[in-house]
Amino acid sequence: MHPKNLSISDFDYSLPDERIAVYPLPERDQSKLLIYKNEIISEDIYKNIADHLPEKSFLVFNDTKVIKARILFQKITGAVIEIFCLEPHEKIKDYASVISQKIATRWKCMIGGAGKWKEKYLEKEITVDKNKIILKASLIEKLSDAYVVELSWTPGNYSFAEIIDHAGETPLPPYIKRKAEESDAERYQSIYSAHEGSVAAPTAGLHFTKNIFSSLKKKNIDTGFVTLHVGAGTFKPVKSSIMEGHEMHAEWIDVTTEFIQRLIQNIPQGVFCVGTTSVRTIESLYWMGLKTFLNPEIEFDDLKINQWEVYEAPLKNANCSVEKSLQSLLKYLQNKNTERLFIQTQIIIAPGYPFKITQGMITNFHQPKSTLLLLVSAMIGKNWKNIYDYALSHEFRFLSYGDGSLIYKENS
Repeated sequence: MHPKNLSISDFDYSLPDERIAVYPLPERDQSKLLIYKNEIISEDIYKNIADHLPEKSFLVFNDTKVIKARILFQKITGAVIEIFCLEPHEKIKDYASVISQKIATRWKCMIGGAGKWKEKYLEKEITVDKNKIILKASLIEKLSDAYVVELSWTPGNYSFAEIIDHAGETPLPPYIKRKAEESDAERYQSIYSAHEGSVAAPTAGLHFTKNIFSSLKKKNIDTGFVTLHVGAGTFKPVKSSIMEGHEMHAEWIDVTTEFIQRLIQNIPQGVFCVGTTSVRTIESLYWMGLKTFLNPEIEFDDLKINQWEVYEAPLKNANCSVEKSLQSLLKYLQNKNTERLFIQTQIIIAPGYPFKITQGMITNFHQPKSTLLLLVSAMIGKNWKNIYDYALSHEFRFLSYGDGSLIYKENS
């Protein structure tokens, strides 16, 4: 069956509010860990995760960093307008240049209370390094699904990264029904986060600590880092009854040629991903490489993976090994004189998807009827129901601040 024809009702389950983790545990690595391998379920805690991974395997992390994307502006009347920065509006070459912009920047945003915004601009006073900064928000354009907002500040000698860090709030997901607190700035961030740009955390990585990394090293488990900047679309519910009616969100990936080389070297040992975002990134690399294999002269922008194309000709019918695909991608990037691949992927991984690289995944427990749950089902089939039933009946905590699982791909 083509994933377009999947019924989202087949990926529903009952999630009581009390099972949703509102706060993280005091210690990151004490969260419960469900292990699923060869249709057998067992339990442990994250601290011991190295014991459940193959020796010399390769573990891929997403090192994106969450920005304080939610900015509240209070009008003179007392009404509050919330601007949630989704992604840069202008065409970009990398996120670092956007985050380092000074004076002004334009972002695609969601706006809470947009109907109350009658003024030419909203204004907010913040303090950076003991200096008073005036931040202004101007409504530029209404899009079909969002707004374009220009954020400008005076004096303009501070970067947007500094401005948003002082003006914004940690963008906790909508199902955590409380205000962000000071502690969230640290806990809704992995300890290895490095590249600013996400408006939601890749939550599988929130459980990892320095002690875990030490235990991985002792077992000769290699680690590598990619960057996928997580958009708010990761929480976008599937509202259509059939998946064909759902538009998958596109997200920016940023991967070095050095990582791709290491990925090729580690494929024989087994590749495991921390989080659905890491899975989407490395699986996208295969298909992008396949495009360069089929057409070495392909335009760079055409490397982007669209929602359904991996399930359809010509990609579906092409015969190319993982090594050849990734080597082709490396050669293509070398011919472009670049050591980085910065491009969007809109890939949807759903039941029927042929995994090319990923042997297993570490991930949290996801919302009913979500594309994230579809990805889990793609990896282990209908047994996702057994896992979720087990987690619900054994006091596992769900969603972003909750517990998680290590699942091996069927027949891996």
